[in-house]
Amino acid sequence: MRSEAYVAIENYLSSNSSKQAKRLKADMLKNNQSLSLSMDEHEEVADEYKRVKVWWAFGKNVSKQPTFSFNPVADEKRYYKLTFHKKNRDLIMDDYLSYVLKEGNAIKIRNRQRKLYTNNGAQWSHVVFEHPASFETLAMEPAKKREIIEDLITFSKGEEFYSRIGRAWKRGYLLYGPPGTGKSTMIAAMANLLNYDIYDLELTAVKDNTELRRLLIETSSKSIIVIEDIDCSRDLTGQRKKKQDKVEDNIGDDEDKKKAMSMLAREEQDASTSKVTLSGLLNFIDGLWSACGGERLIVFTTNHVDKLDPALIRRGRMDKHVELSYCAYESFKILAKNYLRIDSHHLFPTIQKLLNEIQMTPADVAENLMPKTASADATTSLQDLIAALQSVKQEAEQIEVGH
Repeated sequence: MRSEAYVAIENYLSSNSSKQAKRLKADMLKNNQSLSLSMDEHEEVADEYKRVKVWWAFGKNVSKQPTFSFNPVADEKRYYKLTFHKKNRDLIMDDYLSYVLKEGNAIKIRNRQRKLYTNNGAQWSHVVFEHPASFETLAMEPAKKREIIEDLITFSKGEEFYSRIGRAWKRGYLLYGPPGTGKSTMIAAMANLLNYDIYDLELTAVKDNTELRRLLIETSSKSIIVIEDIDCSRDLTGQRKKKQDKVEDNIGDDEDKKKAMSMLAREEQDASTSKVTLSGLLNFIDGLWSACGGERLIVFTTNHVDKLDPALIRRGRMDKHVELSYCAYESFKILAKNYLRIDSHHLFPTIQKLLNEIQMTPADVAENLMPKTASADATTSLQDLIAALQSVKQEAEQIEVGH
């Protein structure tokens, strides 16, 4: 394995190398979109730290290992040599080297290819994370958006603060609201804002609390651990017993009752393969094991916040509760700018009036703004949205009349 210190120093010196060295080596970064430049053999570059000048030189030792092969293998050892004045020894040893390693690792993180992980039992697998969502395009009230962005940035810079107050460097987010209000999109925007990886945890695939703990240990820092639809992921609050009682009370016909109980039994059999408990999940969020690693967000999403155990979502576990509701007029204007590239239109007041009267999710609004033909323009798309809003309003009025 390559020395982590060597890699960190190489990353740190990359900008100085490209400016000063006469001979450079070029390597393709993992995103295949840019080159990483480093100094070639026998090159030297200067650096300055707190008005103290130092020199870095690159070299390598090649030794042939004794072997019986006709093609002996050359053992190549590459290294960086640091030269400085002996009067600055304490500064270099105590401060400068730590600074170089920290900056080099930060550069590595910025250049890395971010990943989206999912679990199959107790093992993580990943794909490249390339979701384009951003807070700029997120359909949300600007004031709430600014509040969330400031909270996230403050958290990402809070290593010293969390250490001082004696808390693990993590923060919990509960995103709740009806389907189609942008919960998953917001998670992607959070990851893109902070340059974090995402671990999408499927609780039903986890056998027990021990597997859950193992998965947590294997997550990296600078990441978001997500459990979507937490109210559906596992029965952590005794809901199955309530379901059984409800089936027995509300279904009168014996044949229908048998079918319903059979379906409920199959659901319980599927769920019984996972023995993750509420206690295990709470320890996952804020127990002793949650402190391993650092700089992690834990995000739960739910369509039914009232179904969750209060112990699961109290402050200190889910520190920030964010309601993502139906599309308001301010959210619509963001969608109109994203989809139609317009900031105003004579149909906007009509849409504003309808949005104040009825409920439609941002996902449904966006679908109606989507151009359906190559010749469609902004007016056509807005007229489609107005027609959809009026249709929803008429249905709501008919339901009220029926009651």
